[in-house]
Amino acid sequence: MSAAPPARRVFLGLLPLRERAAITRTLRTETVGGILLLIAAVVALAWANSPWSESYESVRHAHFGLSALGLDLSVAHWTADGLLALFFLVAGIELKRELVVGELRTPAAAALPVAAAVCGMLVPAALYALTVWVGDGSLSGWAVPMATDIAFALAVLAVLNTHLPSALRAFLLTLAVVDDLGAIIVIAVFFSSGLNLWALGGALVGLVVFYVLQRRGVRGWWWYVPLGLVVWALTYNSGVHATVAGVAMGLLLPVLPRTGAEESVGERTEHLVRPFSAGVAVPLFALFAAGVSVSPQALGEVFTRPEPLGVVLGLVVGKTVGIFAGTYLAARFTRARLNPDLSWADVLTIAVLAGIGFTVALLIGELAFTDPAAAEDVKAAVLSGSLIAAAGAAVLIVWRNRVYRRLTEEEERDENRDGIPDIYQRDRPTGE
Repeated sequence: MSAAPPARRVFLGLLPLRERAAITRTLRTETVGGILLLIAAVVALAWANSPWSESYESVRHAHFGLSALGLDLSVAHWTADGLLALFFLVAGIELKRELVVGELRTPAAAALPVAAAVCGMLVPAALYALTVWVGDGSLSGWAVPMATDIAFALAVLAVLNTHLPSALRAFLLTLAVVDDLGAIIVIAVFFSSGLNLWALGGALVGLVVFYVLQRRGVRGWWWYVPLGLVVWALTYNSGVHATVAGVAMGLLLPVLPRTGAEESVGERTEHLVRPFSAGVAVPLFALFAAGVSVSPQALGEVFTRPEPLGVVLGLVVGKTVGIFAGTYLAARFTRARLNPDLSWADVLTIAVLAGIGFTVALLIGELAFTDPAAAEDVKAAVLSGSLIAAAGAAVLIVWRNRVYRRLTEEEERDENRDGIPDIYQRDRPTGE
């Protein structure tokens, strides 16, 4: 008797209850942070285009810090190099959790989101390169349209008051996590210059100490906060972008609880840091990075000069094509079966939504273009591309929202009031 063929994995199926709860907690905080991010971006644009625009530039370029330690930075640099390190610390913890207990823990589970995310980075970069090659522009900004901003995307969902099912939200979050990893690699490899090997060696020694303390179970913020600041300062002075220190420390934190503990060190750290990262650090970065001119002439240059046009096309077209094609081809190759309650139109919706590339795209744009005028054009392009992607995703989400409402209500129904949704007490596949 021949063996039965292996069961086909369900793509975008019902998440395991523990994973769904963790993602719900994460996205709740990011949604609030995303709304604050939108407010900060609007304030920055209004301030930079008001009669008080000179005060915006004065505050943005005001310097403070410790010159003796090489840390006399402008306000804009403190928010980009300092506060965003906390954003990348949380990203490192998220990535570690995905690798250990999430969608990336096994090759079969990781194939679809990784293929989608990688294609969603490569296609925008290639489209940017093609655009600037045709227009005889600069290739410097090839990495700008690669990143997805999960907070901005969730803010769009919150404003629309939609009912996106947890599987689609988890897929978007996993795409953003892999995107963050790609951004970290790009920043570390392509935007590090003038390496100071002594400072870099000191940062590595600090990370080893950080790891040893974790392995020995040493607890107490008075150990880790000073050590983290030292590692960050040494990384900054080494010539490697300081945000890399944040993700390195995040990856070193355990995400599995120790025996007898209810939560891991990584989860506890994330719960403490994420609200500040999402609610303060990222909005402050947006406040001092998103203030660009929105005059008709400036907006006209976005769609006529090759570099900003490449960014817009990369975010709006490249992200959509890359993520959708990568997902479809990976599903065909792995013979994954799409959740019958959803359709490929829902994958397209997430692909369009992932074209919102605000925070990390602005950061890479500042690193890629040292000329202020070129940097301002690219920032305007990031804003324009993200808004176009948000508008396109909004149309698709509203079109499918009736389906999403039904699925979300089914996921959340708890008629026996035992704290466990009824859908998890039925005999149905979970997508595992």
